[in-house]
Amino acid sequence: MQVQRRRKSAGRGLAQTAVYGGRGRLAKAGVATVTLVFTGASIGSASTRQLGTQHVGELTAKGQVISSDQYINPIGTRLVINQGKIMSSVVSPDGTHVAAMVADGGVAMVIVDLRSWQVQQVIGKNAAATLKIDGNDVGQAGPAYSPDGKTLILGRQDGVTRFTVNADGTLANPVTIAIPAQGGAHALTAGAAFSADGSRVYVAVNGQNRVVAIDLASNTVTQSWNTGVAPRGVLLVGGKLYVSNEGGRTAVAGDATLNSYGTQVPASPDTGATTTGTVSVIDTADAAAAVGSIDVGLHPTAVYAAGSTVFVTNTNSNSVSVIDTAQDKVVQTIQTQPWPQAAVGYEPDAVTLTKDGRLLVTLGRANAVAVYRFTSAQQPARYVGLLPTDYFPTEITTVGDQVLVSNTRGVDALRPVVAAGHGTHDTTSSLQKFTLPDDRAIKAYTDKVFQYNGWTDNSVTYAKGKGAKTPVPVPARIGDPSTIKHVFLIVKENRTYDQVFGDDPRGNGDSTLTQFGQAVTPNQHALAQQFGLYDNTYDTGTNSAEGHNWLMQADNPEYTESSAGEYQRSYDTEDDALGHQSSGTLWSGAQAAGQSVRDFGEFHQFLDKPADATWQNLYCDAKTMASTPGATTQYPLVSSSPIPSLNNVSVPGFPKFDTSVPDIYRAQIWKQDFEKNGPANLNMFWLSSDHTGGPASPAAQVADNDLAVGQIVDTITHSPYWKDSAIFVVEDDSQAGLDHVDGHRAPIQIISPYAQHGVVDSRYYSQITMIRTIEQILGIHPMNQMDAAATPMTTAFTNTPDYTPFTALPNQTSLTGGVKVPPTCGVDTPAPAAAGATTTAAPATTTAAASPAVPAGEKAVADQWQAWLAQQHTTGGNAQPDYANPQQMNHFTWYEASGWTKPYPGEDKIYAPDQVPGAFIPSSDSDG
Repeated sequence: MQVQRRRKSAGRGLAQTAVYGGRGRLAKAGVATVTLVFTGASIGSASTRQLGTQHVGELTAKGQVISSDQYINPIGTRLVINQGKIMSSVVSPDGTHVAAMVADGGVAMVIVDLRSWQVQQVIGKNAAATLKIDGNDVGQAGPAYSPDGKTLILGRQDGVTRFTVNADGTLANPVTIAIPAQGGAHALTAGAAFSADGSRVYVAVNGQNRVVAIDLASNTVTQSWNTGVAPRGVLLVGGKLYVSNEGGRTAVAGDATLNSYGTQVPASPDTGATTTGTVSVIDTADAAAAVGSIDVGLHPTAVYAAGSTVFVTNTNSNSVSVIDTAQDKVVQTIQTQPWPQAAVGYEPDAVTLTKDGRLLVTLGRANAVAVYRFTSAQQPARYVGLLPTDYFPTEITTVGDQVLVSNTRGVDALRPVVAAGHGTHDTTSSLQKFTLPDDRAIKAYTDKVFQYNGWTDNSVTYAKGKGAKTPVPVPARIGDPSTIKHVFLIVKENRTYDQVFGDDPRGNGDSTLTQFGQAVTPNQHALAQQFGLYDNTYDTGTNSAEGHNWLMQADNPEYTESSAGEYQRSYDTEDDALGHQSSGTLWSGAQAAGQSVRDFGEFHQFLDKPADATWQNLYCDAKTMASTPGATTQYPLVSSSPIPSLNNVSVPGFPKFDTSVPDIYRAQIWKQDFEKNGPANLNMFWLSSDHTGGPASPAAQVADNDLAVGQIVDTITHSPYWKDSAIFVVEDDSQAGLDHVDGHRAPIQIISPYAQHGVVDSRYYSQITMIRTIEQILGIHPMNQMDAAATPMTTAFTNTPDYTPFTALPNQTSLTGGVKVPPTCGVDTPAPAAAGATTTAAPATTTAAASPAVPAGEKAVADQWQAWLAQQHTTGGNAQPDYANPQQMNHFTWYEASGWTKPYPGEDKIYAPDQVPGAFIPSSDSDG
């Protein structure tokens, strides 16, 4: 059927049975069935340059654009699931149903009838669930059906839930089987495997580094075995359990280690990544037998058996280990590295073997299935090619003559939630089924996968020889000289393009969604006027746990993407070795390239503050340091990272995330270091006030963030270093509001004498292309296939410099607005708005420290929101970004910014916290 195309669409792509409504989004909630066809587009575009001015969600001749610089155009038939992202799934023994654990959608699990190709049942705590359980927490793998298909086990935070399977495939009679916490470590159950007679189930207790046996007659734990670190997949073969340990072996004396959920695991002090991977072998028939261990690749995830052969996907090593169970040893390692330009970053995470001997391996980050010819464990597998999937495939199996794939992110953030705009948490997932093509056809599909991922020859080239070369801002080859010697990467928090720049008539904005326009962010607007407005740039991640990884690792690791579940084990992976890639980080890459690094809070985990370092005192301290030459802080803070290579180059006095620390304070701490030591080649910042949720009102906090950015840019551009500097300003993610194009669209700035000045640039850019640009400038080797495939942002630069500095504008919105107790140095009285300034935010607070008066009719609900906010860990030494439910946080910010006078876009009333529609995610820290 004809598909409605969005602005600037390049042509027809998917032939669909679903109806698309405004701006190309799915028009109905629930599920959609889509049959996919190919248009035969030829390969010719280079890398991400092929995206041109296309935007996320657009349907093109190559497929649909997603927020990771890729197209999706999967083989076969697709079922879009709008209940959230699939974390893991399993097919019933009779092949008629799929049970899929889901997250980011307000429920815990869905049951899909494969015969009708529809969601049949929804299980969870929220109103959307048709079968209620006590929470939406899910484990890190599973669920599991009993051999007779009459029982299903779902892994949970503190045990498992057992269900009866009805004759029609639906579930009933949920019963919780508890696995108590040990020393504060929850069970965090992962994979499960039933005994052959179905009387017992063996469960990986991921949070406690063990496997337990549960007797289903009594619903009690009867046996326990210690494993390696973070057991995940469980498989029973001939009476032996094979258990993949994501964190590898237990640490021994002499190991370099880092933390993972309270366990010190062998890890690299440079990258922070685990250095071992193991499979535990448990003899279930001999209680006295020692648990065996087999060394495999890094971050082993899925385990799958075909006869006496066990396959293990090594997600961080980009390989599959083949184990002969007769010997319990690895007899073959299959490489999953299809693109010669990059050895890592494909993230294999599931495997199956077809009846005709073809081994299928899902490559999560390549949106593909790799196909191999497999004869036996002793005969080397032969690579055939690739088949395209939806966004991030995570499970694969065969049902009859069909291949069935579960895709964690489906068609990206396209779930229809609020008609007025889109958010990053509008997460979908999908099931995909197809008949496996012959080998010749698979090779043809391989070319398409290369095209969808931007995998081209010579995407990464290096300087050769020592001959003189003329420096340019962004060299074509890594290692060639750049006119830019100092890079400043300023990472902010959570805003969409429309929230900030929707009021700029030059770009593709929607002013009805603008919360923090020119009167709140005068510096960002002035910078966009002087240096350029970018209205088609995307944050790849959904939230902070993902966003900071995309910026520091050019990837969101599989652990955070797929196995972190509801973030019960960890959220921000700064302090979890499982969330780090062995391929390194932006700072370790810079160091390897001989460049100096200085870090100001980014990827930090810990913060110590004096008891009197309140927001008010730090605000006054910042004003004193700004106005008094030589003044230093009266409230020294200590911020740090558990990763030694980062801690060694960090400025401890610059605090990490904590919304009770004003960003203008951070700016002064940085300025003092800058004036004393000058800049490094790579300078990384975390300015987090625009996250909101601190003592000041949302508009005040965003204004504080805006002023701090302006002050930093002012200082750099008036310094001797300006002539060879580039400043990149980016949000870690854009989850905290709506955008009329896509929830991932975000405000950025590129500030340099060599930046294009005064332009409106509508080319597709992303966090990944920004990181690749920094790598290209500083001569850093790309970290993985994602940044290796990205096109540097050369079009944002010019060879002709303009050295005009930037002068920071005073804030127009009071920085003390909303503060309950005025600071001792007085409330902030902002400057009058510049001529022609417009804003859709609440009026600036100019006198009292309180916010504008809440309308009498909304005071009760506003008080409920203040009580809610006090529980959200936005401030203090234990502050955590995104602890708050994102839908609730977005509503609170909107209500505050509008003076409690406007319902959230698309809604007709102001809701109390527990009434917010679509409040999908529980708190990220289950321990509170």
